[in-house]
Amino acid sequence: MAEQKHQHHNLFHHHKAEEGKPIDYKKEEKHHKHKEHLGQLGAVAAGTYALHEKHKAKKDPKHTHQHKIKEEVAVAVAIGAGAYAFHEHHEKKEAKKHHHHHGHHF
Repeated sequence: MAEQKHQHHNLFHHHKAEEGKPIDYKKEEKHHKHKEHLGQLGAVAAGTYALHEKHKAKKDPKHTHQHKIKEEVAVAVAIGAGAYAFHEHHEKKEAKKHHHHHGHHF
């Protein structure tokens, strides 16, 4: 059986360099900074909603279980959004490193 070369296609890091164009690292850094801020905003919003549901669980004894489930889901979303923001922070740092490495200091 002939071996086939496996190529990994990553949809999340599809750079324009693959199309023959140079990568604009400054633009990429800005893009990741924007996405980092969106992740932070999502984490804050989900965390706030989790606290809201925790408060409602105490105030609404008939539906405590329902509010606790909503709180736990919101906490999970907040953690995921925080992890996404952390990932984008790392991507921003990488783009910045490449930007400075390629001698574009303006």
